[in-house]
Amino acid sequence: MKKPRIIAGPCVIEESAIMDTIASTICDIAQRLDVDIIFKASFDKANRTSIESYRGVGMERGLQILSDIKGKYGLKILTDIHEAWQAEPAAEVADVVQIPAFLCRQTDIIIAAARYAKIVNIKKGQFLSGMDMRHPYIKAMESGAKEVWLTERGNMFGYNNLVVDFRNIIDMHQFAPTVIMDCTHSVQRPGEMGNHSGGNRELIPYMAQAAKVFGADGYFFEVHPSPDNALCDGPNSLSLDLLEQTITTLLDSKK
Repeated sequence: MKKPRIIAGPCVIEESAIMDTIASTICDIAQRLDVDIIFKASFDKANRTSIESYRGVGMERGLQILSDIKGKYGLKILTDIHEAWQAEPAAEVADVVQIPAFLCRQTDIIIAAARYAKIVNIKKGQFLSGMDMRHPYIKAMESGAKEVWLTERGNMFGYNNLVVDFRNIIDMHQFAPTVIMDCTHSVQRPGEMGNHSGGNRELIPYMAQAAKVFGADGYFFEVHPSPDNALCDGPNSLSLDLLEQTITTLLDSKK
């Protein structure tokens, strides 16, 4: 059976010691389980709830940190962009350039990512159905993208909650060969904590198992050694010490 694509890492780049801990652990897990794990982290979270929230280290320093991780641990890299001009420098380091869900209809960003990235991962907007994602997918492919993934991450109807309709995975497979399940943002509760989002991290493994049944090709996990102390999205981040068990269960379980 074809092994799933696994994407894992912190929400946003933090201090070097934490980044090294996460990257080295992911590298060890990948070797033990004989599975490729793409390391993900954002250099800038431009869509935080509050202007007072930590955004990251910025693009120049962030891409250097990601490049260092790639060189030291041999991990492939995924990072996201928020403006079209960021696509070229991001693609020089990242193996996968990601379009955030809120920006999935921004044509200029999609065109730029398609032009420069080896792989473009477009997250499904919280406001779109699975079938609606055919338009961002077509934009990317017709703009010269070599490979395009789509990622399910739930739908939001306000009221600080997200609802996942797993039929979106099947719907997006009608036109996209690779559909990823974001198992962490799908348990997020946007704005629940007032100036930042809450979440139900205990549900992350269940989201992954459900997505497997619906035919997901890969799984996206935000992880942290101490989620309660994470600088971004801690409430919906998987504890790093649970990552290997979560992946093992996905590899071992039957559809």
